[in-house]
Amino acid sequence: MKTRANRHLRNVLCSIAIAVAMTIAPTPGAAASTTRSSRPCHPCFQTVGYVTRWNPVEDRRLGMINTLIFAFAEIKHGAVGLSPAAENRLRPVIALKRRDPRLRVEISVGGWGAGGFSEAASTAAGRRLFAESAAAMVRQTGADGIDVDWEYPGISQSGIRSSPHDQQNFTLMLAAVRQALDAQEKAAHEHYTLSVAIADGPFVRYVDIPAVNRYVDWFNLMTYDFVNGLTTTTGNHTGLYASRWAPADARTTNRAVHQFLAAGVPSRKLIIGVAFYGRAFDDVRPIHDGLYQPYGHFIAMIPWPKLVADYINKHGFKRHWDVQAHAPFLWNPVTRTFITYDSPRSIAAKDRYVVRHHLGGVMYWEQSLDPGGTLLRAIHDGLERTP
Repeated sequence: MKTRANRHLRNVLCSIAIAVAMTIAPTPGAAASTTRSSRPCHPCFQTVGYVTRWNPVEDRRLGMINTLIFAFAEIKHGAVGLSPAAENRLRPVIALKRRDPRLRVEISVGGWGAGGFSEAASTAAGRRLFAESAAAMVRQTGADGIDVDWEYPGISQSGIRSSPHDQQNFTLMLAAVRQALDAQEKAAHEHYTLSVAIADGPFVRYVDIPAVNRYVDWFNLMTYDFVNGLTTTTGNHTGLYASRWAPADARTTNRAVHQFLAAGVPSRKLIIGVAFYGRAFDDVRPIHDGLYQPYGHFIAMIPWPKLVADYINKHGFKRHWDVQAHAPFLWNPVTRTFITYDSPRSIAAKDRYVVRHHLGGVMYWEQSLDPGGTLLRAIHDGLERTP
Protein backbone atom coordinates (compact mmCIF):
# COMPACT_ATOMS: atom_id res chain seq x y z
CA MET A 1 0.00 0.00 0.00
CA LYS A 2 2.87 2.30 0.86
CA THR A 3 4.56 1.51 -2.47
CA ARG A 4 1.39 2.38 -4.37
CA ALA A 5 1.04 5.67 -2.47
CA ASN A 6 4.67 6.59 -3.12
CA ARG A 7 4.28 5.76 -6.80
CA HIS A 8 1.17 7.92 -7.06
CA LEU A 9 2.94 10.83 -5.33
CA ARG A 10 5.93 10.47 -7.63
CA ASN A 11 3.69 10.48 -10.71
CA VAL A 12 1.95 13.63 -9.50
CA LEU A 13 5.26 15.38 -8.83
CA CYS A 14 6.63 14.34 -12.23
CA SER A 15 3.51 15.59 -14.00
CA ILE A 16 3.76 18.92 -12.19
CA ALA A 17 7.46 19.24 -13.00
CA ILE A 18 6.91 18.44 -16.69
CA ALA A 19 4.02 20.90 -16.89
CA VAL A 20 6.10 23.64 -15.23
CA ALA A 21 9.07 22.93 -17.52
CA MET A 22 6.87 23.15 -20.60
CA THR A 23 5.74 26.64 -19.65
CA ILE A 24 9.32 27.92 -19.75
CA ALA A 25 9.58 29.08 -23.34
CA PRO A 26 12.54 30.83 -24.98
CA THR A 27 12.15 33.59 -27.48
CA PRO A 28 11.88 32.06 -30.97
CA GLY A 29 15.37 31.84 -32.41
CA ALA A 30 17.08 31.72 -29.02
CA ALA A 31 20.22 29.63 -28.65
CA ALA A 32 19.92 25.90 -28.20
CA SER A 33 21.30 26.19 -24.66
CA THR A 34 17.97 27.76 -23.63
CA THR A 35 15.84 25.15 -25.35
CA ARG A 36 12.37 24.23 -24.19
CA SER A 37 11.08 21.53 -21.92
CA SER A 38 14.00 20.52 -19.73
CA ARG A 39 12.56 18.42 -16.91
CA PRO A 40 14.09 19.10 -13.49
CA CYS A 41 12.38 16.19 -11.73
CA HIS A 42 14.12 12.83 -11.67
CA PRO A 43 12.90 10.33 -12.48
CA CYS A 44 10.53 11.99 -14.93
CA PHE A 45 10.12 9.95 -18.07
CA GLN A 46 7.39 10.44 -20.63
CA THR A 47 5.37 7.67 -22.23
CA VAL A 48 4.13 9.04 -25.54
CA GLY A 49 1.73 7.05 -27.70
CA TYR A 50 0.48 7.58 -31.23
CA VAL A 51 -3.20 6.79 -31.58
CA THR A 52 -5.42 6.59 -34.66
CA ARG A 53 -8.59 5.83 -32.74
CA TRP A 54 -9.45 5.18 -29.09
CA ASN A 55 -11.07 2.04 -27.76
CA PRO A 56 -12.98 2.76 -24.49
CA VAL A 57 -11.81 -0.56 -23.01
CA GLU A 58 -8.37 1.02 -22.80
CA ASP A 59 -9.51 3.77 -20.44
CA ARG A 60 -8.13 1.88 -17.46
CA ARG A 61 -4.62 2.22 -18.91
CA LEU A 62 -4.71 6.01 -19.25
CA GLY A 63 -2.57 6.38 -16.13
CA MET A 64 0.34 4.77 -17.99
CA ILE A 65 0.42 7.47 -20.69
CA ASN A 66 1.65 11.07 -20.47
CA THR A 67 0.88 12.22 -24.01
CA LEU A 68 -1.29 10.80 -26.79
CA ILE A 69 -0.53 11.98 -30.32
CA PHE A 70 -3.50 11.69 -32.66
CA ALA A 71 -2.70 10.56 -36.21
CA PHE A 72 -3.29 12.31 -38.53
CA ALA A 73 -4.20 15.79 -39.64
CA GLU A 74 -3.46 16.59 -43.27
CA ILE A 75 -2.29 19.44 -45.47
CA LYS A 76 -4.88 20.57 -47.97
CA HIS A 77 -4.27 23.58 -50.21
CA GLY A 78 -1.42 24.51 -47.89
CA ALA A 79 -3.53 24.58 -44.72
CA VAL A 80 -3.50 22.08 -41.87
CA GLY A 81 -6.82 20.48 -41.04
CA LEU A 82 -8.76 17.35 -40.20
CA SER A 83 -10.90 15.31 -42.53
CA PRO A 84 -14.45 14.69 -41.23
CA ALA A 85 -13.49 11.09 -40.42
CA ALA A 86 -10.37 12.18 -38.55
CA GLU A 87 -12.31 14.81 -36.65
CA ASN A 88 -14.75 12.14 -35.48
CA ARG A 89 -11.90 9.91 -34.36
CA LEU A 90 -10.14 12.74 -32.56
CA ARG A 91 -13.14 13.78 -30.47
CA PRO A 92 -13.07 10.75 -28.12
CA VAL A 93 -9.30 11.17 -27.68
CA ILE A 94 -9.69 14.80 -26.60
CA ALA A 95 -12.50 13.73 -24.24
CA LEU A 96 -10.01 11.54 -22.36
CA LYS A 97 -8.56 14.70 -20.82
CA ARG A 98 -11.71 15.02 -18.74
CA ARG A 99 -11.11 11.56 -17.32
CA ASP A 100 -7.43 12.25 -16.69
CA PRO A 101 -6.58 15.99 -16.48
CA ARG A 102 -2.88 15.09 -16.41
CA LEU A 103 -3.08 13.69 -19.96
CA ARG A 104 -1.94 15.83 -22.87
CA VAL A 105 -3.07 15.35 -26.48
CA GLU A 106 -1.14 16.51 -29.53
CA ILE A 107 -2.31 16.30 -33.14
CA SER A 108 0.21 14.94 -35.64
CA VAL A 109 0.33 16.38 -39.14
CA GLY A 110 1.52 14.18 -41.97
CA GLY A 111 2.74 10.59 -41.78
CA TRP A 112 4.29 8.30 -44.37
CA GLY A 113 3.30 9.32 -47.88
CA ALA A 114 1.58 12.53 -46.77
CA GLY A 115 2.59 15.33 -49.10
CA GLY A 116 2.25 19.08 -49.12
CA PHE A 117 5.09 19.87 -46.74
CA SER A 118 7.73 20.94 -49.22
CA GLU A 119 5.26 23.11 -51.08
CA ALA A 120 3.87 24.74 -47.91
CA ALA A 121 7.33 25.39 -46.47
CA SER A 122 8.76 26.94 -49.64
CA THR A 123 7.49 30.49 -49.08
CA ALA A 124 6.95 32.79 -46.12
CA ALA A 125 3.24 33.02 -46.97
CA GLY A 126 2.96 29.23 -47.17
CA ARG A 127 4.70 28.75 -43.83
CA ARG A 128 2.43 31.33 -42.22
CA LEU A 129 -0.70 29.60 -43.55
CA PHE A 130 0.57 26.21 -42.34
CA ALA A 131 1.44 27.57 -38.89
CA GLU A 132 -1.68 29.64 -38.31
CA SER A 133 -4.02 26.87 -39.48
CA ALA A 134 -2.22 24.34 -37.27
CA ALA A 135 -2.49 26.63 -34.25
CA ALA A 136 -6.16 27.31 -34.99
CA MET A 137 -6.81 23.55 -35.17
CA VAL A 138 -5.26 23.12 -31.72
CA ARG A 139 -7.43 25.88 -30.29
CA GLN A 140 -10.64 24.69 -31.92
CA THR A 141 -10.26 21.05 -30.93
CA GLY A 142 -9.00 21.58 -27.39
CA ALA A 143 -5.70 19.82 -28.11
CA ASP A 144 -2.45 20.66 -26.33
CA GLY A 145 -0.02 20.88 -29.21
CA ILE A 146 1.22 19.88 -32.65
CA ASP A 147 3.47 17.05 -33.83
CA VAL A 148 5.01 17.51 -37.28
CA ASP A 149 5.62 14.21 -39.10
CA TRP A 150 7.25 15.13 -42.41
CA GLU A 151 8.68 11.94 -43.93
CA TYR A 152 11.14 13.28 -45.00
CA PRO A 153 12.56 16.74 -45.78
CA GLY A 154 14.64 16.60 -48.94
CA ILE A 155 13.68 12.99 -49.67
CA SER A 156 10.96 11.75 -52.04
CA GLN A 157 11.11 8.04 -51.15
CA SER A 158 7.47 7.96 -50.05
CA GLY A 159 6.30 9.57 -53.30
CA ILE A 160 5.99 13.13 -52.00
CA ARG A 161 7.60 16.23 -53.47
CA SER A 162 10.92 17.39 -52.08
CA SER A 163 13.39 20.18 -52.70
CA PRO A 164 17.05 20.93 -51.97
CA HIS A 165 15.71 23.89 -49.97
CA ASP A 166 13.70 21.68 -47.60
CA GLN A 167 16.43 21.75 -44.95
CA GLN A 168 16.22 25.50 -44.39
CA ASN A 169 12.48 25.64 -45.01
CA PHE A 170 11.73 22.89 -42.48
CA THR A 171 13.40 24.95 -39.76
CA LEU A 172 11.57 28.08 -40.86
CA MET A 173 8.26 26.21 -40.86
CA LEU A 174 8.79 24.98 -37.30
CA ALA A 175 9.77 28.49 -36.22
CA ALA A 176 6.50 29.78 -37.70
CA VAL A 177 4.48 27.08 -35.91
CA ARG A 178 6.22 27.88 -32.64
CA GLN A 179 5.46 31.58 -33.09
CA ALA A 180 1.79 30.88 -33.86
CA LEU A 181 1.46 28.64 -30.80
CA ASP A 182 3.22 31.21 -28.62
CA ALA A 183 0.79 33.91 -29.73
CA GLN A 184 -2.09 31.62 -28.81
CA GLU A 185 -0.60 30.82 -25.42
CA LYS A 186 -0.96 34.41 -24.26
CA ALA A 187 -4.73 34.22 -24.58
CA ALA A 188 -5.07 30.66 -23.30
CA HIS A 189 -2.57 31.01 -20.44
CA GLU A 190 -1.15 27.55 -21.11
CA HIS A 191 1.81 26.10 -22.96
CA TYR A 192 1.16 24.44 -26.31
CA THR A 193 3.78 21.83 -27.18
CA LEU A 194 5.51 21.30 -30.50
CA SER A 195 7.19 17.98 -31.27
CA VAL A 196 8.50 16.30 -34.40
CA ALA A 197 8.40 12.67 -35.50
CA ILE A 198 11.84 12.17 -36.94
CA ALA A 199 14.03 9.39 -38.28
CA ASP A 200 17.82 9.11 -38.15
CA GLY A 201 20.86 8.29 -40.23
CA PRO A 202 20.48 9.22 -43.92
CA PHE A 203 16.86 10.27 -43.40
CA VAL A 204 17.91 13.44 -41.56
CA ARG A 205 20.65 14.55 -43.91
CA TYR A 206 18.36 17.41 -44.97
CA VAL A 207 17.43 18.37 -41.40
CA ASP A 208 19.38 21.01 -39.48
CA ILE A 209 19.02 19.25 -36.12
CA PRO A 210 20.62 22.02 -33.96
CA ALA A 211 18.34 24.63 -35.56
CA VAL A 212 15.21 22.49 -35.19
CA ASN A 213 16.13 21.88 -31.56
CA ARG A 214 15.50 25.55 -30.79
CA TYR A 215 11.80 25.27 -31.52
CA VAL A 216 10.60 21.85 -30.42
CA ASP A 217 9.74 20.54 -26.97
CA TRP A 218 10.98 17.06 -27.83
CA PHE A 219 11.93 14.71 -30.66
CA ASN A 220 9.91 11.53 -31.24
CA LEU A 221 12.68 9.32 -32.62
CA MET A 222 11.17 6.80 -35.03
CA THR A 223 13.62 4.10 -34.02
CA TYR A 224 11.74 1.39 -35.86
CA ASP A 225 11.32 0.29 -39.47
CA PHE A 226 15.11 0.10 -39.77
CA VAL A 227 14.42 -2.80 -42.16
CA ASN A 228 11.30 -2.98 -44.28
CA GLY A 229 10.07 -3.66 -47.79
CA LEU A 230 12.40 -0.96 -49.17
CA THR A 231 15.61 -2.35 -47.67
CA THR A 232 17.71 -5.06 -49.30
CA THR A 233 18.03 -7.38 -46.29
CA THR A 234 16.19 -8.49 -43.20
CA GLY A 235 17.41 -7.40 -39.76
CA ASN A 236 16.24 -5.99 -36.46
CA HIS A 237 13.68 -3.40 -37.42
CA THR A 238 13.74 -1.73 -34.00
CA GLY A 239 16.97 -2.99 -32.45
CA LEU A 240 18.59 -1.19 -29.56
CA TYR A 241 22.19 -1.94 -30.58
CA ALA A 242 23.91 -3.33 -33.65
CA SER A 243 23.72 -7.06 -34.24
CA ARG A 244 26.83 -9.15 -34.70
CA TRP A 245 25.67 -9.77 -38.28
CA ALA A 246 24.63 -6.20 -39.08
CA PRO A 247 26.52 -4.14 -41.67
CA ALA A 248 28.67 -1.28 -40.40
CA ASP A 249 26.08 1.33 -41.39
CA ALA A 250 23.04 -0.46 -39.89
CA ARG A 251 20.60 1.84 -38.15
CA THR A 252 19.99 1.23 -34.45
CA THR A 253 18.32 3.05 -31.59
CA ASN A 254 21.66 3.67 -29.90
CA ARG A 255 23.17 5.16 -33.04
CA ALA A 256 20.13 7.40 -33.53
CA VAL A 257 20.37 8.71 -29.98
CA HIS A 258 24.07 9.46 -30.31
CA GLN A 259 23.51 11.17 -33.66
CA PHE A 260 21.12 13.63 -32.02
CA LEU A 261 23.25 14.05 -28.91
CA ALA A 262 26.24 14.87 -31.12
CA ALA A 263 24.10 17.55 -32.80
CA GLY A 264 23.61 19.23 -29.42
CA VAL A 265 20.13 18.00 -28.51
CA PRO A 266 19.69 17.65 -24.73
CA SER A 267 19.16 14.02 -23.75
CA ARG A 268 15.85 14.84 -22.03
CA LYS A 269 14.38 15.95 -25.35
CA LEU A 270 14.92 12.54 -26.96
CA ILE A 271 11.99 10.08 -26.85
CA ILE A 272 12.95 6.72 -28.37
CA GLY A 273 10.48 4.63 -30.34
CA VAL A 274 8.97 1.21 -29.70
CA ALA A 275 7.02 -0.78 -32.31
CA PHE A 276 3.79 -2.55 -31.37
CA TYR A 277 4.15 -4.65 -34.54
CA GLY A 278 6.58 -6.87 -36.40
CA ARG A 279 7.81 -7.02 -39.98
CA ALA A 280 7.84 -10.31 -41.89
CA PHE A 281 10.06 -11.37 -44.82
CA ASP A 282 9.79 -14.48 -47.00
CA ASP A 283 12.19 -16.53 -49.10
CA VAL A 284 15.05 -15.47 -46.85
CA ARG A 285 18.55 -16.86 -47.29
CA PRO A 286 18.91 -19.46 -44.51
CA ILE A 287 22.09 -18.19 -42.86
CA HIS A 288 22.25 -16.97 -39.23
CA ASP A 289 18.58 -17.93 -38.88
CA GLY A 290 17.67 -15.33 -41.49
CA LEU A 291 19.16 -12.36 -39.63
CA TYR A 292 20.50 -9.64 -41.96
CA GLN A 293 20.02 -11.77 -45.06
CA PRO A 294 18.64 -11.06 -48.54
CA TYR A 295 14.98 -11.98 -49.02
CA GLY A 296 12.60 -12.73 -51.85
CA HIS A 297 9.74 -10.47 -50.80
CA PHE A 298 8.41 -8.50 -47.89
CA ILE A 299 5.24 -10.05 -46.48
CA ALA A 300 3.55 -7.60 -44.14
CA MET A 301 3.45 -5.66 -40.93
CA ILE A 302 2.06 -7.96 -38.20
CA PRO A 303 0.38 -6.48 -35.08
CA TRP A 304 1.53 -7.69 -31.67
CA PRO A 305 -1.66 -9.71 -30.87
CA LYS A 306 -1.31 -11.66 -34.10
CA LEU A 307 2.36 -12.33 -33.40
CA VAL A 308 1.39 -13.84 -30.06
CA ALA A 309 -1.56 -15.80 -31.42
CA ASP A 310 -0.03 -17.22 -34.60
CA TYR A 311 3.73 -16.86 -34.73
CA ILE A 312 5.80 -16.73 -31.52
CA ASN A 313 6.94 -20.34 -31.00
CA LYS A 314 4.01 -21.53 -33.15
CA HIS A 315 3.52 -23.06 -36.60
CA GLY A 316 7.20 -23.76 -37.09
CA PHE A 317 8.45 -20.37 -35.92
CA LYS A 318 11.14 -20.40 -33.25
CA ARG A 319 11.82 -17.36 -31.09
CA HIS A 320 15.43 -16.16 -31.00
CA TRP A 321 17.15 -13.44 -28.98
CA ASP A 322 19.87 -11.32 -30.56
CA VAL A 323 22.16 -10.80 -27.57
CA GLN A 324 24.15 -7.95 -29.12
CA ALA A 325 21.11 -6.05 -30.42
CA HIS A 326 18.86 -6.79 -27.42
CA ALA A 327 16.16 -7.72 -29.90
CA PRO A 328 13.90 -10.74 -30.54
CA PHE A 329 13.21 -12.32 -33.91
CA LEU A 330 11.42 -15.36 -35.30
CA TRP A 331 12.72 -17.85 -37.84
CA ASN A 332 10.89 -20.61 -39.66
CA PRO A 333 13.51 -22.80 -41.38
CA VAL A 334 10.91 -24.71 -43.43
CA THR A 335 9.20 -21.70 -45.01
CA ARG A 336 12.35 -19.54 -44.71
CA THR A 337 10.30 -16.77 -43.14
CA PHE A 338 11.88 -14.18 -40.85
CA ILE A 339 10.00 -11.82 -38.50
CA THR A 340 11.48 -8.94 -36.50
CA TYR A 341 9.55 -7.27 -33.68
CA ASP A 342 9.58 -5.65 -30.21
CA SER A 343 8.66 -7.66 -27.11
CA PRO A 344 8.34 -7.00 -23.37
CA ARG A 345 11.96 -8.12 -22.99
CA SER A 346 13.33 -5.75 -25.66
CA ILE A 347 11.17 -2.93 -24.31
CA ALA A 348 12.59 -3.51 -20.83
CA ALA A 349 16.07 -3.13 -22.33
CA LYS A 350 15.00 0.15 -23.94
CA ASP A 351 13.56 1.37 -20.63
CA ARG A 352 16.90 0.70 -18.93
CA TYR A 353 18.65 2.53 -21.76
CA VAL A 354 16.39 5.56 -21.31
CA VAL A 355 17.18 5.69 -17.60
CA ARG A 356 20.92 5.11 -18.05
CA HIS A 357 21.25 7.85 -20.66
CA HIS A 358 18.83 10.28 -18.98
CA LEU A 359 16.57 10.42 -22.04
CA GLY A 360 13.08 11.89 -22.09
CA GLY A 361 11.14 8.64 -22.32
CA VAL A 362 9.59 6.15 -24.71
CA MET A 363 7.23 6.63 -27.66
CA TYR A 364 5.26 3.91 -29.43
CA TRP A 365 3.35 3.28 -32.63
CA GLU A 366 0.44 2.57 -32.31
CA GLN A 367 -2.17 2.27 -29.54
CA SER A 368 -4.63 -0.04 -31.33
CA LEU A 369 -1.89 -2.59 -32.10
CA ASP A 370 -1.64 -3.56 -28.41
CA PRO A 371 -5.28 -3.91 -27.31
CA GLY A 372 -4.38 -6.05 -24.31
CA GLY A 373 -1.88 -3.51 -23.04
CA THR A 374 1.01 -6.00 -22.73
CA LEU A 375 3.61 -3.79 -24.41
CA LEU A 376 2.33 -0.55 -22.89
CA ARG A 377 2.56 -2.21 -19.48
CA ALA A 378 6.16 -3.19 -20.26
CA ILE A 379 7.04 0.43 -21.06
CA HIS A 380 5.31 1.71 -17.94
CA ASP A 381 6.67 -0.88 -15.54
CA GLY A 382 10.24 -0.54 -16.79
CA LEU A 383 10.25 3.23 -16.31
CA GLU A 384 8.42 2.94 -12.99
CA ARG A 385 11.08 0.66 -11.55
CA THR A 386 13.70 3.38 -11.80
CA PRO A 387 15.15 4.48 -8.44
